[in-house]
Amino acid sequence: MKQLSPSQIREMIRVNEWTKPTAGLANGYIQTNLAVLPKDLAFEFLLFCQRNPKPCPIIDVVEAGEISARFAAPDANLKTDIPKYRIYRNGEMTEECENVSDIWDENMVGFLIGCSFTFEEALLQNGIPIRHHEEQCNVPMYKTNIACTKAGRFQGPMVVSMRPMSEQEAIRAVQVTSRFPSVHGAPVHIGNPEKIGIQDIHQPNFGDAVTIKEGEVPVFWACGVTPQAIAMHVKPELMITHSPGHMFITDLKNEEFSVL
Repeated sequence: MKQLSPSQIREMIRVNEWTKPTAGLANGYIQTNLAVLPKDLAFEFLLFCQRNPKPCPIIDVVEAGEISARFAAPDANLKTDIPKYRIYRNGEMTEECENVSDIWDENMVGFLIGCSFTFEEALLQNGIPIRHHEEQCNVPMYKTNIACTKAGRFQGPMVVSMRPMSEQEAIRAVQVTSRFPSVHGAPVHIGNPEKIGIQDIHQPNFGDAVTIKEGEVPVFWACGVTPQAIAMHVKPELMITHSPGHMFITDLKNEEFSVL
């Protein structure tokens, strides 16, 4: 899978030959989160993302009536090219599915939001291990007490992803990920999870728990699953998102989004 192009991987996803999380796929290419909302909410959500660039860095916007991402992947079909989607109705997740063609209509606007999977390749290249890769599971994600900046009807808590590592590795991870401001950038917190409202590090709100070894500290990055927490808080009539860990793979290179 790692040797396949983004287009080839999307084709496999489209025909349900790949339905698992996408961490580690298409190394070198940007992966994104997805949020899809009715057109009458799109401007407020775009403003929310602009005011909260750490958890919601916009990579591309799919206009109403379109199914591809003109900038990120012109030949894609956003309704089919993600391994698993979530449907929220009035703030409640009502279903997970592998195709949203019958739900995403011409009134919907799609937002592709930067994903921390992008900088994981840079972490690995710098000798920093990634536990959810080692344990072949999804990255753990948590709701926090960090409030996002309100925009119109959109407000609520930031979601973070967590990767455990040694203190020395954490210092290097800050340096490495700071080069990727368009895909969450540097961590928002290192150390005691209770400081950001996480009561049990072994019970993530999204994704899977991973092993934290003796001498390691949890390192937290702003996460593009934040819109799902916002959906639960704001309760829009309909919102489509990716299922956490099941990302959209673009044609954009990681290096295009790094700051030297």
